[in-house]
Amino acid sequence: MSREIPAEDSQLIERLRDPRQCRAAFGEVIRAYSEPLYWQIRRMVENHDDANDLLQNTFMKAWQSLENFRGDAKLTTWLYKIAINESVTFLSRERRRQNVSLDDEESGLLKGIEADGYVDGDKLAGQLREAVASLPEKQRLVFNMKYYDEMKYEQMSEILGTSVGALKASYHLAVKKIGQYIEDHN
Repeated sequence: MSREIPAEDSQLIERLRDPRQCRAAFGEVIRAYSEPLYWQIRRMVENHDDANDLLQNTFMKAWQSLENFRGDAKLTTWLYKIAINESVTFLSRERRRQNVSLDDEESGLLKGIEADGYVDGDKLAGQLREAVASLPEKQRLVFNMKYYDEMKYEQMSEILGTSVGALKASYHLAVKKIGQYIEDHN
């Protein structure tokens, strides 16, 4: 099954492979994808400084493995996969470092949301962030990608290596849990 790569992606990929244009093309990649990748990471780790560090790590890994990018998938899919892997690795490392269970991680994320000075908003937006933070890691990731990034299940499947059916089920469960969380906290 061959996937059609958008024309602008394929042109950018060609320029990334050309040693004379590689640096300038990668600068375009950074400008184009920094914000959406930042918010994907940020919704996973909840801390601005950690998200910035992970975003830098994402671009460093992308730069270092550029020659291994075959172009079979879209550039965005490849970058999201790197960003998500960086986020998941970071969260696992933090849990081990702090000797925190998955349940304790949820309360840590909730405290981080309450203390976050970078985000403002109304009460309902805050409750949504808290509800999302209370989800298990995989459901939180799927919810963020579908709800905030409006990503199609097929692209999520490529990034996460999970079937479309399993992703739909995860999203459905996440929505139910979020609804229940908001109902319980009102």
